[in-house]
Amino acid sequence: MKKNYHKTLIACYLGFITQAISANFAPLLFLTFHRTYHISLGKIAFISTVFFFTQLLVDLFCARYVDKIGYRRCVVASEILSACGLIGLAFLPNILPNAYAGVLLSAMIYAAGSGLIEVLVSPIVEACPFDNKDSVMSLLHSFYCWGSVGVILLSTAFLAVFGMERWPILACIWAVLPLYNTFNFLSCPIESLTGSEEGLTIRQLCRLPIFWISLVLMVCAGASEISMAQWASAYAESALGLSKSIGDIAGPCLFAVMMGISRTFYGKYGEKIDLTKFMIASGTLCLICYLAAALAPYPLLNLIGCVVCGFSVGIMWPGTISISSSKIPLGGTALFALLAMAGDMGGSIGPFVIGFVTQNTDDDLKAGMLAGCIFPAVLILSVFLLRQRNAEQK
Repeated sequence: MKKNYHKTLIACYLGFITQAISANFAPLLFLTFHRTYHISLGKIAFISTVFFFTQLLVDLFCARYVDKIGYRRCVVASEILSACGLIGLAFLPNILPNAYAGVLLSAMIYAAGSGLIEVLVSPIVEACPFDNKDSVMSLLHSFYCWGSVGVILLSTAFLAVFGMERWPILACIWAVLPLYNTFNFLSCPIESLTGSEEGLTIRQLCRLPIFWISLVLMVCAGASEISMAQWASAYAESALGLSKSIGDIAGPCLFAVMMGISRTFYGKYGEKIDLTKFMIASGTLCLICYLAAALAPYPLLNLIGCVVCGFSVGIMWPGTISISSSKIPLGGTALFALLAMAGDMGGSIGPFVIGFVTQNTDDDLKAGMLAGCIFPAVLILSVFLLRQRNAEQK
């Protein structure tokens, strides 16, 4: 009987949309948490730190234990944890004696689900017998972008129509998607990434020079993407004097749209494009965008640099995964988990570097953006190094 791998693909698409819900929904409510539960802004900021740190721990867990537990069990758990975390966000702050503890616990639960999705969905698709894997991988990752856009726009519309006090209902509505997708992952075909052979261990991966190049690529990809995504709203507000809600749409939302367009474009035409050349071109465009955000003399050009940067970073994360999996075919789950960890690490380091430089230059955000140029610059050099190694091996 012929296996329906398109069902697997749909489940993975919805998996990335679930991850987009987990990453983007709670930040829309940060000020609501502050006003409703009287949680300080310092503690509110710590919620994002807990989210990303939990994902890092899950990445490490996956590198060691997912192959033993099994992909299907773990990916089903990812959807259940995501749904439970969102439902918990609606109820736990009001049930537990400490509302902040309820928010943090919920964030940890859906972050665990998000971390599992991040590690498992890419290798599940990589193991399917599709043609043009690079294009399929890019299109797959575009669903995170479109999911982010949908969460921001639909949540903003829902809360504007029904009121901010109805956000717990919205949290439960978003939880329906991962609950539905649980049944998709229970029934879709899931293949082994390395076939009958065992994947490489972490120690074996660490002996490969190309693995370390891949890690550097992934750190720079995560830093280039998350740094600009997190500061885009501030640029929209400061550059054009927009309100917070409009600023979120003009900044992070348009950034996500451009990133989705980039991944969808490569997903459709990738078979005709050299991936490493496309990544070098994207890295160069990203460097130009950071320079425009930092040095352009007009506010509108600063904002355009932020938004177009979304297109430039689109291929970086899925492109690094595709290159790494093709060069290290026996990398297995450990490879994907460590790449995800490196991406998350970059997503933590990048915003910190920009924030640190900004703070130490009298809150000059443009100086921070100028410091952020280091990430696309190193990414370009790393891809050139990768191409050189390939040429030497031929």
